[in-house]
Amino acid sequence: MKTSFLLCLALAIVALPKQSDAQLLKKLKDKVNKAIAPPPTTTTTTDQTTAGTATDASGKPVNKGGGGLKNTPPPDVNEQIADAEQAHGAAKYSDARYSLQQALIGIELQLGREMLKSLPDPVAGLEKDTLQDKVVSAQWGWSNLTIQRIYTDKKDKQLTVTIGNNGMYSGFVMMYFNNAYGMQANADNQNMKQVKVKGNKAIIQYDDSKGYTLIVPIGQSSMIVWEAINFADETEVMNTANAFDIDGIKKQMGEQ
Repeated sequence: MKTSFLLCLALAIVALPKQSDAQLLKKLKDKVNKAIAPPPTTTTTTDQTTAGTATDASGKPVNKGGGGLKNTPPPDVNEQIADAEQAHGAAKYSDARYSLQQALIGIELQLGREMLKSLPDPVAGLEKDTLQDKVVSAQWGWSNLTIQRIYTDKKDKQLTVTIGNNGMYSGFVMMYFNNAYGMQANADNQNMKQVKVKGNKAIIQYDDSKGYTLIVPIGQSSMIVWEAINFADETEVMNTANAFDIDGIKKQMGEQ
């Protein structure tokens, strides 16, 4: 196809009035390029806008905002207990159970806030950042209460303290204490070992990207976890943990 076109083009050029070589070559080049140019490519995108509506890959509209949710106060324990008693008296057992669950959540949140007040300040030269304080009760019966505080120098040194049932570490802690000797003896480069903090068994671990992690189990499922970033060494981490009232935390958690 291209060969036939070029042959016709050459014959047409021979029939043209005589022009300068430069003009002739330019016209020839333009016509050849136009004839053999590839067809324009088409592309598709996953996010498309049709009639002003943004959609995702499945064609659903993309949410552009909605104001979010308003913060609500924690459940009033006395009120929830009263509701539970009333519902139980009326044989509305599902409502009674719900109210008791809400009462337990309220108690856990109160406990968490009191525990935050008892934590040291400052510690290791770091000030507490109360804007990042967290008290989370995701389930009932002390099964997933998490209390967290962050201490920082507002530069690059930070300590995060987490108290409660930490699912991220609980399985790891049990595995380690059940096989502590083997894990330590077989390690070529020891970055984890067993230590004691105020007489409590603990694990300390080091990772170049995360820094130090010190874990002290304080009951069947509860623990205290210190995550120390840009601390000088293991000794500084241990001294920092010793500044916390571990026995007091155990007592507040009902683990002593």
